[in-house]
Amino acid sequence: MQKTIYTNGVVYTLDATQPLAETVVVENGIITEVGSHKEIIQKWGGKDTEIIDLQGKMVTPGLIDSHLHLSGIAFQYLDLNLIGVTSKREMLDRVRERANATPPGKWLLGMGWDENLFTDGTIPTIEELDQVAPHCPVFLKRICHHAFLVNSKALEMCHYSPSMTVPTGGSIVLDEVTKQPTGVLLESASKLITEHIPEHTYDELKFGLEQAMDHVAQRGITSVHTNDPIYLGGFDQTYKMYDELLNEKQKGLRCNLLIDYPFLNRLKERGMYAGYGNDKLQIGAIKIFADGAFGKRTALLSEAYHDAPGQFGEAQHSQEELYQMVKDAREHSMPIAVHTIGDQAVENVLQVLEQFPKVQHRDRIIHVSLLRKDLIERLARPNLIADIQPRFIVGDFPWVQERIGEERIQHLYAWKSLLAAGVLCAGGSDAPVEPVDPLLGIHAAVTRRAPSQSHDGWNEKEKISMLDALKTFTIGGAYATNEEHKKGTLSPGKLADMTVYSNNILALEEPDELLTTDIEMTIVGGKIIYKK
Repeated sequence: MQKTIYTNGVVYTLDATQPLAETVVVENGIITEVGSHKEIIQKWGGKDTEIIDLQGKMVTPGLIDSHLHLSGIAFQYLDLNLIGVTSKREMLDRVRERANATPPGKWLLGMGWDENLFTDGTIPTIEELDQVAPHCPVFLKRICHHAFLVNSKALEMCHYSPSMTVPTGGSIVLDEVTKQPTGVLLESASKLITEHIPEHTYDELKFGLEQAMDHVAQRGITSVHTNDPIYLGGFDQTYKMYDELLNEKQKGLRCNLLIDYPFLNRLKERGMYAGYGNDKLQIGAIKIFADGAFGKRTALLSEAYHDAPGQFGEAQHSQEELYQMVKDAREHSMPIAVHTIGDQAVENVLQVLEQFPKVQHRDRIIHVSLLRKDLIERLARPNLIADIQPRFIVGDFPWVQERIGEERIQHLYAWKSLLAAGVLCAGGSDAPVEPVDPLLGIHAAVTRRAPSQSHDGWNEKEKISMLDALKTFTIGGAYATNEEHKKGTLSPGKLADMTVYSNNILALEEPDELLTTDIEMTIVGGKIIYKK
């Protein structure tokens, strides 16, 4: 088998036994040796060896996004993309344009709106949506996927009536005066609509998913932990798509699939479990939602919202239901991965988890946005991962300060405190909620501000170093799936997954230089899957 030598680089292995090197030798997709250019070429150079000159570029272990939704990125290639829209007028114009090209009765689907970016008021009303799309039902997901906008045609399609039963954990927002729907649905109330929306065809979804894989590879990502079955037509269809793309078509990305709780029984029926699969495609943890998001005050807090006394957010499940869900997962020896934004949600999950013995794979607490000191201490366990999304700080500030108040803001996105307490942290984006680009996530972790801002950072005492941020997107991601023995560092015997940068990000004078840093190459198993 031909060897490949990547040489003449500044290689940060993140392996303490040999932290810096110039050259990496790859054979059969595995790192054989790392070392100096001269020694490696003398030892391994030969006619059966391909030598790739890194031209002095920085190399790190392949970047890992520990929590995203490839399906959500896929839908950007299929549905109306509203990410980055900065005004209600622009949003309505885009809906009108799409509606004009949509036949009567066919669903107009979109995603990504964020009213916090709007410069001209609040979200569109149901009347405004009716004006721009009178002939077709409209269903628009907010950027967080916890709030949704519909028009009257959509309510008509789902046979809305004031007496209809709304799924637990959700609500249809009504006008305070008229008591009529405003067009806003929260959380699980969206199921009233989605059950009436025709699904994309298999080929459409697979096309979008393949585009999403290429999209993340261009950002230097070699592995993702992705949650998709509820968006891609169920567990069987989701697994089939990934299997065809990764194992049959040989797309280079490595994918760990988080499986939504409703598909646990199907997982059992197929004899699958955490770690099932191969280095390209693996089954991960069972995904559960404990609460919502700050934007619509559905994140569950231990004390009331600062700007809405009496409101504490919404638990997606009672403690009894949460206990049963974890019990069901444990009976199949499965770890869980739980969405927790508010501190009370974190506490509720820990209370349940602490009643069960650990399993082989680590449990994951996703987001851990708002914490307290006592919760941070309880998270510091070797069988527990805190999945953090640094870019949330860009999307949430400054408006989130009004939501939770000055005192609690000190414990929001407390990354430095988590690391100092010994909590295992894995970095991710939650894309498409935030941009998938890990360099933007690292920038947010280091600066705690948006790229366009120049202040010292929101709650700057929780800034982390460039190296620590990089480790969350490499070593941390490997720990999240119990794969620290095969990825996360550039060490002999591990998978040859590497990311090559235009700048040495660990030697930058200013963190904003990250914003002008390009991904030069993405390498998976020793093969270049993206080159600038």
